[in-house]
Amino acid sequence: MMPRYRRVLFFTRIRRIVIILPCCIGDVVMATATLTALRRGYPLAHITWAVGGWSRRAIEYHPDVDAILDTGSAANPAKSLTGFAKLVYTLRRGKFDMAVSLVRSPLMSLAVLLSGIKVRVGLDSNDRGFGYTIGVPVIPTAAMHEAEIYLDTAVALGINTTGCYANLPVLPKAQNAIEKKLRAEKMTAPYFVINPAGGSNPGMMMDSKRYPPEKWAAIAHALADTLSLKLVIVVGPDDKPIVEALQQHLKIPAVVFLGNLTFAEIGALAGGAQFYMGNDTGLTHLAAASGTKTITIFGPSDPLRYAPYTPQTLALWKPAKIKEGGVVASGEQAWDWQQDGIGVEEVIEKTLEFVKKVE
Repeated sequence: MMPRYRRVLFFTRIRRIVIILPCCIGDVVMATATLTALRRGYPLAHITWAVGGWSRRAIEYHPDVDAILDTGSAANPAKSLTGFAKLVYTLRRGKFDMAVSLVRSPLMSLAVLLSGIKVRVGLDSNDRGFGYTIGVPVIPTAAMHEAEIYLDTAVALGINTTGCYANLPVLPKAQNAIEKKLRAEKMTAPYFVINPAGGSNPGMMMDSKRYPPEKWAAIAHALADTLSLKLVIVVGPDDKPIVEALQQHLKIPAVVFLGNLTFAEIGALAGGAQFYMGNDTGLTHLAAASGTKTITIFGPSDPLRYAPYTPQTLALWKPAKIKEGGVVASGEQAWDWQQDGIGVEEVIEKTLEFVKKVE
């Protein structure tokens, strides 16, 4: 924790802040807790988010973000010589007073150092944060939630982070659009949302994160019948095979949104649902941050690290041995859902308990 007098000095001088976290959707959504904390600490500052084209749609409509700095399609733009030079140049042009880097990368640390930004706060994992004036220690093997690691950068600035959770607004325009689309599908009854996809982003491909489609179908049947709800399925534009695999096992009708919703509309869809269920994926974090009750099924990743960082969330997981360092260290490890994953009956039972408890 920094001495209080330095915190006051920063508060009076910080006018322009840049948050650096290019990838990925789930990480960006979790980091909105840090955005909220920074806005709390610097209410008059202009805050820019340096984010990749893949993830910017998840954050660009947040009311605490004043501007977006698009870092391109790479998960870490500092990894290529061209991307590194462009990033340094862009950060210099921004005339920022403070950078808050949530990237564990020595190249990003160097880029921020060369940007000339005076106050540089960033994650320091295994001495990778050498370029920051305030390095926030990270122990890679410690089982700590990713959102709380990000929040430690705000704590290092003396900001009270109590009550700071991942959050995204449900825009009235998006809500109106979703209501219109649901009416077009003759969906007027209460509904719940399932997203059976995930495991794919610019930084990682991990298909084993996906709960099997036949299991999703069994869960959908039980919940729809027990709770008298209609089913809505939402996936990305490249997930048609996943939807088709699920539909082969479904015996109930479902409204399907196949990559034809904006991120704001997905948030509105989730916000209007009785609850949302999904795999450990970016859209699940987005749904949770929109304020809905969220159930996440975990496989080869640890919910202690990666569960949605919101008050109304349930992480379902059959405890398994995950490599030290979390999902990044584990990679596409061997995973057998039948043997290693949580069972359908347990998912149904715990989901019903959770939904009824938080109503």
